[in-house]
Amino acid sequence: MTAFAFATAGMIRFGRGEAVTAVPSLVALGARVLLVTGATPQRAAWLKDALEAEGVAVTVFPVAKEPDVALIESGVAAAREAQVAAVIAIGGGAVVDAGKAIAALAPATRPMLDHLEVVGKGLPLDADPLPFAALPTTAGTGAEVTRNAVIAVPEAQRKVSLRDPRMLPRLAIVDPALTDNCPRGVTLASGLDAVTQVIEPYLSSKANLLTDAICRDAIPKGLVAIRRIMVAEDPEARDALAWVSLCGGLALANAGLGVVHGLAGPLGGLSNAAHGAICGALLPHGMRANATAGDTPVLAARIAEVQGWIAQALGGAPDDALDTLHDWSREAGLPGLDAQGITDAARAKAAKDAVSSSSMKANPVALSEAQLLDLMERAR
Repeated sequence: MTAFAFATAGMIRFGRGEAVTAVPSLVALGARVLLVTGATPQRAAWLKDALEAEGVAVTVFPVAKEPDVALIESGVAAAREAQVAAVIAIGGGAVVDAGKAIAALAPATRPMLDHLEVVGKGLPLDADPLPFAALPTTAGTGAEVTRNAVIAVPEAQRKVSLRDPRMLPRLAIVDPALTDNCPRGVTLASGLDAVTQVIEPYLSSKANLLTDAICRDAIPKGLVAIRRIMVAEDPEARDALAWVSLCGGLALANAGLGVVHGLAGPLGGLSNAAHGAICGALLPHGMRANATAGDTPVLAARIAEVQGWIAQALGGAPDDALDTLHDWSREAGLPGLDAQGITDAARAKAAKDAVSSSSMKANPVALSEAQLLDLMERAR
């Protein structure tokens, strides 16, 4: 057996009702907290009220978009001004990433760019992050159990990671009830991102025994759950998709990702497209590119397994599963890259930039620029 290490959040609490019952654990993080929310802070008013009822001083910091350098700098300034002892994020993946980055950088003494990958120096943090807790309200990124935060750098037209092992959250509270009645389009895009994040670690060159066990369970569950939710609101399917999203975070943090995320980072920085929608559009074509370029029995067997799970969930023959996934996603309402506003020029630049993407390092095979362009062409 190949040796491996596995790191995750200090504590994971999963299940319906956990968001409420975990409030005492959140109170224990500190007497003054920065509460990072989505664009509508009122949706998190119940948590603010619960914390304040226990004597915690709460400063609210809304996040209305995917985080960029300016937004994170503003959040760091707010955390320092309020002299907070901890950061709590409640929202989608962008909110969780923003909170994680703010918690990491508030005690730091060096400029943010010194710590960013690709466009900066990629240096480790020079101080321990503030204690951080995450409550995801979408089932997609798994950011509540990862050690990085994705941040847009507009002047470089890139989305890159701030990464440090100490950024793993102190507490991850995954309550599927927080995802109930999430809008259909958000559910589809984030759900396909969650599925991507259990497929790519399963195919990864860095896969290990534990991530394999997680992904084998989660991939078929995720495919079935997203199909059911697209038909009608379904609490059991919401529970399953929240579990799959958590599994994706656990797996990617310990086995890496692949070509889909290797391209999604640059494409997101070159457009206003949502990360999950990009991943969903690219997924079947990234798998096809790996299947075509791969020459190992292990990779071929794993791709065949995934194709079988797709066929079981969505219908059709396993050999046609990648086309089935593409067609089903479009029929469910997922836009292709063109409809997401991703131009020919953006695709050309992304094919070049993907080479330096951290996600690409774990892809099971090397893909040429021409192969990357071809798979993006198929995702239009």
